[in-house]
Amino acid sequence: MTASPPEAAGPAPSLKDRIAAALVSGAASALIGAERSVTLSGLADGWFLSSPASEVAGRCVLVRTRSPLAAALALTSLDGIAGRLILCPPDLDATQLAQAAATAGADLMVGDVEDDEGPSGLAHHRIAFEPIRGGPDGVAGAPATEWALFTSGTSGAPKMVAHTLQGLTGAIGQPGAVASAPPPVWATFYDIRRYGGLQMLLRALTGGVSLLLTDAREPPAGFLGRMRDHGVTHLAGTPSHWRRALMSPALAELSPRYLRLSGEIADQAVLDSLRARFPQAAIGHAYASTEAGVGFEVTDGLAGFPAAYLERDDGTVAMRVVDGTLQLRSARTARGYLGADAPPLGDADGWVDTGDLVERRGERFHFLGRRSGVINVGGLKISPEEVEAVINACPGVRMSRVVGRASPLLGALVAAEVVLTDAAGDPAGARGLIMAHCRATLPPHKTPASIRFVEALKVGAAGKLERRLA
Repeated sequence: MTASPPEAAGPAPSLKDRIAAALVSGAASALIGAERSVTLSGLADGWFLSSPASEVAGRCVLVRTRSPLAAALALTSLDGIAGRLILCPPDLDATQLAQAAATAGADLMVGDVEDDEGPSGLAHHRIAFEPIRGGPDGVAGAPATEWALFTSGTSGAPKMVAHTLQGLTGAIGQPGAVASAPPPVWATFYDIRRYGGLQMLLRALTGGVSLLLTDAREPPAGFLGRMRDHGVTHLAGTPSHWRRALMSPALAELSPRYLRLSGEIADQAVLDSLRARFPQAAIGHAYASTEAGVGFEVTDGLAGFPAAYLERDDGTVAMRVVDGTLQLRSARTARGYLGADAPPLGDADGWVDTGDLVERRGERFHFLGRRSGVINVGGLKISPEEVEAVINACPGVRMSRVVGRASPLLGALVAAEVVLTDAAGDPAGARGLIMAHCRATLPPHKTPASIRFVEALKVGAAGKLERRLA
């Protein structure tokens, strides 16, 4: 795609319109940050930029904030006004930020830090946490805003993809009353400036429900304590988020009604651990990618997904497996990658190759891992996530990471780093149990040649196990 903003695509409800429609019942809902909150009715009515809407109308706006709440204020203010929104994760360095601005064609920046000038040549507009005036009066012919997001870059350099609000919200149901139950209060471990967190933000805004936000500066125990204080009922995060949360005593103070996992493979071990901790909660794991959009959700408590999903034709998402890789086609797919030399996102028929390897076992498909992360051991291919799922199922294991270690004979060997639970007991005994379980479950070339116990494993800004450093 070129870096120029899209042409106006006819009238479509803006995010503010969607929020207002969700609040017709008068629900007292809010976005709740660590230090302040804002009501959804305030979001629907307020303007949170220091400059008038006429100065940003039709522009390509780089949204760079320290606070996730400030990002939400900017997005709700600018959708339907700006030509393109470039949603920057907080971990971009100055070079990456300048590259993003150039690739996406940014011509101004909004942020919440006084002395942050951003890339050179961009006018800087401030985000306020209190509405400065009413709505964007006097702006006619507002465009259908394009949203530019970064991929997670878990196993390589992140790319930028362009979405529409309609595509981003395609998997979110219409707002409606919840029968015989108090309205849900959501919380998410995700950062809302990435695809998974943005899905949770849009779900809350267009559903008229409250959402607790966090960022990397808030200790996990502090966020869990705020969930308790606000009576959180619905909670979402990656499997890595959940494995870390399960290590915190503060999690025992929550009584959620619904738990959601996405962003990584949800292996049986983490699903079983959550079921044991919260036996009354509904648990679902969803498949989505920044490029392909939301694909499906699995709610039967089992890892993987039923093979029958490939036969479904509900008019929204089509799925197929080609050479062991999952492909999706739907209206939720991104419009394309940004950049003059960007590759096509899908093929001529709209199929997006997700790069996720799957294997059919009986009437179910199981995720093996990313095609780009395969380890080559003497010509035999191994997906690290497949070995991790076996290790994670061992008693006393909280989480693991499998990597390839250089070998002069075989090219690579399988090595595992393992975090034990407090109840794991003696590490020597745990190592023996893990090795015995792997040998009984895996073929020899997939069995770890070494196991190293560590206190923690690095989780990246997207909430996924960090693999680029492995």
